Amino acid sequence: MASAAEQLARNLNFGTFAKAKALQQRILFTLGVLLVYRLGTFIPVPGIDPDAYRATFEQAQQGIVGMFNMFAGGAVERMAIFALNLIPYITASIVIQVVSSASPRLEALKKEGEAGRRKLNQYTRYLAVVFCAVQAYGIAVGLEASQGVVINPGWFFRISTVITLVGGTMFLMWLGEQVTARGVGNGISLIIFAGIVANLPPTIVQTLELSRTGALPTLAVVGLLILAIVVIAVIVFFERAQRRLLIQYPKRQVGNKMFQGDTSHLPLKLNTAGVIPVIFGSSLLLLPATLVGFGASGDAPQWLQVTSALLGRGQPLYLGLFAALIIFFSFFYTSIVFNPTDTADNLKRSGGFIPGIRPGERTAQHIDYVLTRITVVGAAYLTVVALIPEVLLSQLTVSQFIGGTSLLIMVTVTLDTVSQIQSHLIAQQYEGLVKKSRLGGKRR
Repeated sequence: MASAAEQLARNLNFGTFAKAKALQQRILFTLGVLLVYRLGTFIPVPGIDPDAYRATFEQAQQGIVGMFNMFAGGAVERMAIFALNLIPYITASIVIQVVSSASPRLEALKKEGEAGRRKLNQYTRYLAVVFCAVQAYGIAVGLEASQGVVINPGWFFRISTVITLVGGTMFLMWLGEQVTARGVGNGISLIIFAGIVANLPPTIVQTLELSRTGALPTLAVVGLLILAIVVIAVIVFFERAQRRLLIQYPKRQVGNKMFQGDTSHLPLKLNTAGVIPVIFGSSLLLLPATLVGFGASGDAPQWLQVTSALLGRGQPLYLGLFAALIIFFSFFYTSIVFNPTDTADNLKRSGGFIPGIRPGERTAQHIDYVLTRITVVGAAYLTVVALIPEVLLSQLTVSQFIGGTSLLIMVTVTLDTVSQIQSHLIAQQYEGLVKKSRLGGKRR
């Protein structure tokens, strides 16, 4: 028999959405923020010659700079105020989470609830400013090294560029927090999602143009379309997959009546970390390679040219580092968001147990064993989805957008946002049921 929540979910329709005024306001607010973000990607950094910069970017866009431009929604291509996007903030989040696992002081902050979380967020912002300033200064120096890109090179241009890029990233961080608090979905993920989706129309036009001119065979275009559909289907399947552990509750007596013990399930997602390992891995790869693509010209040092070649699209070093980072963060982030010991303690306090497993420490060990096994499968799935298309597409002249990383982010963020919208609609239906049953405040 379906639960009450499942029955309400089946009754969701446009009529229910029309009555959810609060949800409509949240969606409009989210769309307004994303519109502001897109407008910011067209405001250029002052002091740059657009034509000279465009020529420099075209020489470097096939490498790691092309991926950076993908995450920034085309802001790198125009060297806009949002060129750094949220990459420094994501990198700072990685560092804070890693350090908090090894630092007793930060670990204690995580256990202090909302106050501790705000303190850790504050540390993350401070560290993001540092990372952003370093990257912005590196970009300014790299632009000055490119012939004719900067109109008036010097410290004034460097300082103004650092202030502009740091201010743009800080503003994006604030917009993301506003979306999370007052909109629908995770603000940081939605901003990255919007940047990737914004490249969809030009990517389709570019692919069709390559096919028309014969640079890309028609069979390859059809193959890319089929590959994208298959990858999307695989992503949806694995993101919805769960390993359910049977939980049983003992019989209980209320008065003179004996009630049969209930049974439920503890759902363990196959990919508990979601899209975070891919975003974290991409961010760490982009951090040291920010200037490689811009500086890898004929007059650049030999080591810089070698680094640029090794970090190129489809190169073994890039693929190996990306795979290692995805696997590491799959296990690391899963250990952060899901604690088997706490789950076992909660089950023991509520009287629940896994059949055949002793409550307490043995239950925690069993949950950890199952979670580790399914995380291996989840990490392998993320690695394959992120890397296999990159290996295939490295042989073709197509945009980065249709790679596995882009599809993974788009599909995962879409599923998460739709799930939150559905939760709001179910809450709206519950409120309607309460009012109809005259349990509301005034009528009662």
